[in-house]
Order: sequence, then C-alpha cells, then structure tokens
Amino acid sequence: MKTGLNRLIMLSLLAALLVPAVNAQQRIRGIEGRPAPAWDVSHWENLSEGKSSLDIADFAGKVVYLFGFQSWCPGCHSHGFPTLRAVRGTFEDQDEVAFVAVQTVFEGFGVNTAEKAKESCDKFGLDIPCGHDPGSDGKGSTIMRRYRSGGTPWTVIIDRNGIVRFNGFSIKPDVAVSLIGQLLAEKSSESIRQN
Repeated sequence: MKTGLNRLIMLSLLAALLVPAVNAQQRIRGIEGRPAPAWDVSHWENLSEGKSSLDIADFAGKVVYLFGFQSWCPGCHSHGFPTLRAVRGTFEDQDEVAFVAVQTVFEGFGVNTAEKAKESCDKFGLDIPCGHDPGSDGKGSTIMRRYRSGGTPWTVIIDRNGIVRFNGFSIKPDVAVSLIGQLLAEKSSESIRQN
C-alpha cells in the first residue's frame, strides 16, 4: 500500500512539473528562423493583371513584408497599417522588396469579410496585394496557424532565401526599415549559386 501511495505521489509531482513546461511551449509564438510556409489564401485583391492567386513562392529572391490584420482590429488601424505604410514608403521603388497584407480571420467571421479587408487596405492607400484568409476548414486563418501568430496586428518579415527573420505583434517602422536594409545587403542563396 505504501509503495502504491509513493508511486502516486511521484507521478503527481512529475505531472505538476511537466504541465507548466507544456503550457509555456504552447504560448511560444512565431516561427522566426524557420522556412516561410505556403499561405494558401484563395481570395486576393490588387493582384497584377492576369494573376488570380499569390503565395510565398512567387517572391523567391525578394524580401517580403507580410502584414496580418483584421478589419475590426483597433491596433491594426492605429499601429499596424501606419507602420506598413511608412515602411513601404521607404522601399516603394525597390523591386527586391514585396509588401503583402492578409486579413487573417480568427474571430468575427461575419464582420471580417473579404470586402472589409479590401476597404481596410484602400483606407490606407495601399495598392499592394490584399488577401482574405478565413481558413478553409472553419478553424480560422491558415496563415495564423502556420506562422504561429498570436492575433493581429501581426508582422512577418521573410528574407530572400524564404526564412522568417521577424514574426511578431509589433515592429516600429525604423526597426523594420533597418532589418529590411540588412536583408537586402545579404545575398540570396540563388545569387550565390550563380556566382
């Protein structure tokens, strides 16, 4: 009887130690340092003529600034979109930098619609590709799950080799400009192979 009780106490202590570790692991957000997953977004606005879809593979060799938002998100309108607009203004004439905004819906599906996504991009004068990602399985945004975002506004900066170099809630314009400048100075693996 005493052995069984000791075993039960030991198992309880072990479980008590493991639960916080598992919960901490689940709270980790972002995939910085990992290859950027495909987006699989089916609804797009502001694409080049003749193009009906867009994905990360379309930007091979470029630095990509991916902005995740929801049309009803106050932080997206007060911080995220203005930051995107400021950073884009710095690199507007550089073909080696791409800017993409996607409404990553995880709640408020009836309000955060494709029409509202376009209205949000238009409100900030952004003629960049603007997607709408409610997910294809009813569980919310595919991008959010693949990039492990914690909500919106969410910014992802991807280098020329397709590696996520920033993935978080908030980035200041000067920090984003500095990071993109550094990434532009790095050679892509494709240009290294050609030399």
